[in-house]
Amino acid sequence: MPLKVLFIGGTGIISAGCAQLAAASGLDLHVLNRGRSTLRPLPDGARVVNADVRDTDAVRRAIGDEQFDVVVDFLSFTAEHVEAALDLFHGRTGQYVFISSAAVYERPSPLPLVESAPLGNPYSAYGRNKIHCELVLARAHAERGFPVTVVRPSHTYDATAIPFDGGWTVLDRMRRGKEVLVHGDGTSLWTMTHTEDFAHGFLGILGDPQTVGETYHLTGDEVLTWNEIYRTMAEAAGAEARLVHVPSAAIAAADPRWGEELLGDKSHSLVFDNAKVRRISPGSASPIPFSRGAQEIVRWYESHPDQHRVDERLGTLMDALIEVHRPRPLSPAPGPV
Repeated sequence: MPLKVLFIGGTGIISAGCAQLAAASGLDLHVLNRGRSTLRPLPDGARVVNADVRDTDAVRRAIGDEQFDVVVDFLSFTAEHVEAALDLFHGRTGQYVFISSAAVYERPSPLPLVESAPLGNPYSAYGRNKIHCELVLARAHAERGFPVTVVRPSHTYDATAIPFDGGWTVLDRMRRGKEVLVHGDGTSLWTMTHTEDFAHGFLGILGDPQTVGETYHLTGDEVLTWNEIYRTMAEAAGAEARLVHVPSAAIAAADPRWGEELLGDKSHSLVFDNAKVRRISPGSASPIPFSRGAQEIVRWYESHPDQHRVDERLGTLMDALIEVHRPRPLSPAPGPV
């Protein structure tokens, strides 16, 4: 019998790729979903369990007395969320897979990162909340035998996801020949993971008893500088990458929300050792390079003009920061008297 799997979520960047591959692989896929997203439609063959995961009574009514081999939780972000999940699924699943985040690791982190690296991200509330989730689940596993597996993705993307703060705003600037802001000096290392590659690695974790009680990060192996990421996107868009480097601290001072994401994540080099998850799940035989992924992104946006949304506030802020930090030509040395 195929694994009976419940996805909590299923239309996000990571979960949609996993849902597509799960259905194509013959899993008995059930998706707990509000049914509101059309950006990434669910695959044919998935059974939709229509409920809002935050309404636990509605979830109980929707799933009745069903049991699952695996429950995958893409939508818990706080300790309260996983407490509710424990209440809902303890005793009715053989494995509960919690999607955490690489944002839980210390910044800066020792490289390459392994799963035992120190946790604690003082800059990122999102990362700290994911740590609290993991602690609740670890306690439930130790004290009650709750069959949890933790997976920590990093920057995972699909064709809908321009990998820059501001999204289309940045690609629009490139195509209009405007300068583009890059945090720091653009040389920090970053790991890009295509959602299809994540899904291939991820499905091998499901239903494997060896993974219960374990933590895995799951990322691609391609490592690029941010300068390379911007230039690759510009090339795919048929544009020139006119990069201006701005210190992350200056961005944070001008926009604290944007700064939190940079200081807590993107301004630090992140390179991962994926040996642990590869032993369980070899993953995709032909990983998708970002050069191909960038072309997919551009094609998708060209076919979805309704998604060409420019954030005027962010664009104005970028202009102001670029004006201050744009390199100035050196004054010529004085000639002989």
